[in-house]
Amino acid sequence: MDNQEQQVPFARILRDSALELLLTSVMLFGVTTIVRWVIGPSPISRAIPQIHAELLIVGAGVGILIAGLILSPAGKITGGHMNPAISLAMWRFGVFPGGGVVPYVVAQLLGSVLGVLMARSVWGPVVAEAPVAYAVLQPGLGWSSVTLFAAETVSMGTIILIVGLCLASPRLASFVPWIVGAAIGIAIALLGTSTGGSVNPARQFGPAVLSGETRFLWVYLLAPMAGALLAAWLREFIQRHRFVLTHRLCGTNRDGSALSVNR
Repeated sequence: MDNQEQQVPFARILRDSALELLLTSVMLFGVTTIVRWVIGPSPISRAIPQIHAELLIVGAGVGILIAGLILSPAGKITGGHMNPAISLAMWRFGVFPGGGVVPYVVAQLLGSVLGVLMARSVWGPVVAEAPVAYAVLQPGLGWSSVTLFAAETVSMGTIILIVGLCLASPRLASFVPWIVGAAIGIAIALLGTSTGGSVNPARQFGPAVLSGETRFLWVYLLAPMAGALLAAWLREFIQRHRFVLTHRLCGTNRDGSALSVNR
């Protein structure tokens, strides 16, 4: 991390945290909206009653939403994390100040609650009722806390490892928004009926708190963080002599210029 990134004024951290709150609110509003109209009572759910097909649509919609938010003006300022595990990983990668992790995480979790509340306000009581249920996630039958923890750890760790490897390469960094969006979309489509496909503590926090379905919440909160730490260690082992170039998932410098290994 260069000196400019190491000496980030706390006022800027707070401002960026406020933008992370906004981004995460929009993300959860969008996620809940997509679930409401694809899985909840709607022309789409009546035309496509198969859950796997619905999850494919949800995954595609959420993936595009996340990529768009990363590339938005606010996303380019904050890094577009919208995920406590991403913020933790960026600190461990050495490109994000340690003093920014807690403010970012608090903002992301609060934004999760606010986003779901906005969706409830806009779309009405249907958001609180099954099958939408505030877009809360639950593992499939037979999943224990241990197996769910392992699956969420590996899923998030894999995504973060790929992100870290790409952000260490100027040629690959610009693809990261679409890589993240595609990875999240695939996780939703493939894991939606088993683990729930969360891979983001903020994705589950607001829906779980508002729905009261908190039995596995600690797993959904902690497992991705464990995956982030594991991925940071693996990336350093794989790319021992290469450094992650930025904490911004848009894959550019703060001024929007292309990344360079000569920082």
